[in-house]
Amino acid sequence: MPAPTALVRRPEELAEAVSVPLPDQNIDDELLLDAPTSETNTLQPIAGDADTEMHIDEEGRPRFAPAKASDGPLRIESRKVPIPPHRMSPLKASWPKIYPPLVEHLKLQVRMNVKNRAVELRSSKFTTDSGALQKGEDFVKAFSLGFDVDDAIALLRLDDLYIETFEIKDVKTLQGEHLGRAIGRIAGKDGKTKFAIENASRTRVVLADSKIHILGGFKNIHIAREAIVSLILGSPPGKVYGNLRTVASRMKERF
Repeated sequence: MPAPTALVRRPEELAEAVSVPLPDQNIDDELLLDAPTSETNTLQPIAGDADTEMHIDEEGRPRFAPAKASDGPLRIESRKVPIPPHRMSPLKASWPKIYPPLVEHLKLQVRMNVKNRAVELRSSKFTTDSGALQKGEDFVKAFSLGFDVDDAIALLRLDDLYIETFEIKDVKTLQGEHLGRAIGRIAGKDGKTKFAIENASRTRVVLADSKIHILGGFKNIHIAREAIVSLILGSPPGKVYGNLRTVASRMKERF
């Protein structure tokens, strides 16, 4: 049997065989995207409106044009604040003092729905503040809880005021005469203890049966709540007065 002979090709055939791609080779792999040769360190502004144009300062930080003031809210929203039955008569009596801040200051549309026992608020095209509707709702809700109109108006003018509500049973489970005595310790004779807590902590306190509402700043609410909790747990008013006197002197030193 003759020995196998080696296959000999000419140099031209070898060159053609090398240049032909294999059957399972992906031709797309041969497509390469060349990176841009010029490197730029500065960002180019995007063509468009003048308020969206971006410029680069000397340190390479982007600088944008100031935003334009919006003409009004993006959409008209409405809120409904329910009023308890026992606060409807005070609402009707104080209505001439309630709606002017909402209409003139916050630029809201407001009406009192007597049938549904609610105050309805709605933003309009004249409303400029995005949080006006929430401020108006907090103002009306504060009045519905029992605060005076003058105290509730502070929610419209100051941003760091809050309302905290808790019940006596959240502190200690009391029933019957024990609950009545706890409420009496908080109020005091002719409201003396309640007024002392308000003046020392610079807050406003409303006693609505077993519920207690406190209006004021965050730290001030904490001071008033600690005093009320001490009275609920049975501390004598004299000891609470002493603690309030100490806290009031510390607050004066801070200011």
